[in-house]
Amino acid sequence: MNTKEAVIREAREEDLDQAADLVVRMKRLNGEFDPLFRVVDDAKGRALRYLRESRGAEGHLVLVATRGPKVLGVLISEVKERVFYHPSKEGRITDFYILPEWRRRALGDDILQQASERLKKMGAEMIVAEFPARNEIASSFYVKRGFRALVNTFAIEDEKGQ
Repeated sequence: MNTKEAVIREAREEDLDQAADLVVRMKRLNGEFDPLFRVVDDAKGRALRYLRESRGAEGHLVLVATRGPKVLGVLISEVKERVFYHPSKEGRITDFYILPEWRRRALGDDILQQASERLKKMGAEMIVAEFPARNEIASSFYVKRGFRALVNTFAIEDEKGQ
């Protein structure tokens, strides 16, 4: 199998159930990197709602990579205003997951390239990606493609919330 067998396009309603499964897989992987990313019990329902809301919202983009009816990967992003800075609009990739058996075949590059092009057409002047700080896989992926760290977010869990 090569990536030419995959089609990258905007998500359709019939893709959302499988795309939600991929989002949940990604969120569970995040939980393996850091316990502050523990996944809630109703993650699949929340992922479906999130995908439906994002897919139809202005300034949002939901791409899927498919082969026939199977969803191989999903990328969720949005264009956001940077009120105090230039460039003033960023295309923010908030969720990006490809099935393990489809990694290392340039599919990630292809989805990222299409997302970047579409986000720029939507007004983005820069592309950013957000992911857990301890996710070295994502960090390596983006650094190899010319991205660099831009913001640090630090957290502490409230003892009462445990």
